[in-house]
Amino acid sequence: MFTVMETRRLYRQVADQMRSLIERGELPAGSRLPAERELAQRLGVSRPTVREALIVLEVEGLIDIRMGSGVYVAARKAPAAGAPPEDFEGPFELLRARAVVECAVVEEAARLARPEHVAHLDRNLEEMAAAVDDRHLALALDREFHVIVSSIIANATLNRFVGSMHDMRMTPYFEKLASYFENRRTWQAATEEHRAIRNAIAANDPAAARKAMCDHLQQSELRLSESFGEDHSSETAATAAGGQAGGL
Repeated sequence: MFTVMETRRLYRQVADQMRSLIERGELPAGSRLPAERELAQRLGVSRPTVREALIVLEVEGLIDIRMGSGVYVAARKAPAAGAPPEDFEGPFELLRARAVVECAVVEEAARLARPEHVAHLDRNLEEMAAAVDDRHLALALDREFHVIVSSIIANATLNRFVGSMHDMRMTPYFEKLASYFENRRTWQAATEEHRAIRNAIAANDPAAARKAMCDHLQQSELRLSESFGEDHSSETAATAAGGQAGGL
């Protein structure tokens, strides 16, 4: 039923193949899809790629993701608005880009930071710590933190670029993804990771700042790497113990 995918933007190829199977009735309404691990093996792609494809299909209204139960083909309904365009980057692609840019940005920011910059970061951290139960506000404050860091360099082009990467997280696709993986616990963790970044910047320690930012983005990827609809607590713990990067 499934065929191995060729290299391109893989998560869109996976979504296209599964959409076709649903539209042809080979995956009928109400049927449960194979587990994420099995789908990844059949398609010859990674589990994060499968996860990104499933979010596309849910935004389109073709499947229902039921945490703790599985992924089911939805009853036929009107397509949902907000499905990403063909050239839209997935969350793991975005995180890799952020790692390249923001780990370099924070290193330079730590060299240039003055007390007023640190005070700005402190105000943001205080607000974010109080917003962990409000996912939309926490996301806005998360974006603000990263833009504050980039603004220390005083390069308008770079600042706009960092802001635009974070703006991608405010689309319907990312909103659906976040609804599964962002909660009080993850925002508390992200706030503490931001605090480590702030401390390294305040100490004017470029190496520590770079490490803190890279650690933050790796932990963000690990949070996004949790599986849909399966009991994966032991697997997640094993991955973390192995030190593998798993994406806020």
